[in-house]
Amino acid sequence: MSTLLDKARALDTADPLARFRSEFWIPPHDGGTDQLYFTGNSLGLQPRRLQAEMDRELAHWKAHAVEGHFKGDFPWMPYHENLRDPLAALVGARPAEVVAMNSLTVNLHLMMVSFFRPQGRRCKILIERQPFPSDRYAVESQLRFHGLDPLECLVELGSEASERLIEESLVEDYLSQHGDEVALVLWPGVHYASGQLFDLARITCAAHHKGAKVGFDLAHAAGNVPLSLHEDGPDFAAWCSYKYLNSGPGAVAGCFVHERHHASDAATGELPRFHGWWGADPQSRFLMGPEFVPAAGADAWQLSNPPILAMAPLRVSLDLFHEAGMQSLREKSIRMTGWLEKQLKDHFPALLEIITPADPNRRGCQLSLRVRDGRVRGRKLFHFLQENGAITDWREPDVIRVAPVPLYNSFEDCARLCQLFEAFGELS
Repeated sequence: MSTLLDKARALDTADPLARFRSEFWIPPHDGGTDQLYFTGNSLGLQPRRLQAEMDRELAHWKAHAVEGHFKGDFPWMPYHENLRDPLAALVGARPAEVVAMNSLTVNLHLMMVSFFRPQGRRCKILIERQPFPSDRYAVESQLRFHGLDPLECLVELGSEASERLIEESLVEDYLSQHGDEVALVLWPGVHYASGQLFDLARITCAAHHKGAKVGFDLAHAAGNVPLSLHEDGPDFAAWCSYKYLNSGPGAVAGCFVHERHHASDAATGELPRFHGWWGADPQSRFLMGPEFVPAAGADAWQLSNPPILAMAPLRVSLDLFHEAGMQSLREKSIRMTGWLEKQLKDHFPALLEIITPADPNRRGCQLSLRVRDGRVRGRKLFHFLQENGAITDWREPDVIRVAPVPLYNSFEDCARLCQLFEAFGELS
């Protein structure tokens, strides 16, 4: 394993993105060396630039109070507009199609207000089997809100319990046979447990062909893989920004509404949505009139004025993504995740099974691992890694998730993780 460490360090020396590691605070292990932090798929690290940005906003508030809405380099009134272009670039959208607002599940609910409109036989929502629980809770509650029985109208599509991967052909086959009963397909961009990356264009095409609306939960895709939402054509998408986007716990989320829906008239019921004053046209917002005049584009789905102190971290993070370039990050992700995968397969085939697709085009940076001797040994391995400074995460019933994030993880991190797998194997 010492030779492996040398090879990893050589790869880091040749890595053009290696400098971005120093842009983040990496927590120490027991007050000493850096942790091996592999949970950017759960909570990203804090950018070092953030402290100065937060101090600047607090000073702005201190100095200007209410006039801070209109003064300074980043006045609060149009603050969310500063995020529009970089968010659009990140998810492959047009600027008017995206908005930073709320949190992920709140945005999914707001999108379903507009895009889940059950009528007659077309009353079902199609989701993946074993979704992230919050998505299932949201979908089930939306069905009940419309007076529908989830036992009849919630379709969870997937394979056997022992197999987490779901082929897009299953979605296509179901829609081919039952598409006239489906009102909405709500699907992940990347599955949170398996790390599988889905073909969003293919799913969108299948849903629209049968007259269903389609939306994507991109919690594990935004900032992880390149996206092309405008071209792929879903009706909506939503994502959080505290994972790969490194914007802090509970950070402000993002939302996409395809431009073909922007001209829909909510007042006539053509595309219903909830209204709030920040969704109103900025030119009429402060006239305080009784009539709601919507803002252009996705901004019309806003409800309240943006939380500036919660948006500042996202602005810092998006600057880093712009500097690094999403395509360059993807290229490093493929190299580093593939390198780690090879070491695991070469050195630990008796210990670990990788359930994430082997094809780099079918995954992001996450590798989901099963310990072959079962759940009990898997938990022991997870705790062993934690005790020795490698932070991964555990997902029931039997998965350890490891995410080498290209912005701040290194090949050396991956080699040191392999050293810990070797040490665990020797102990057990």
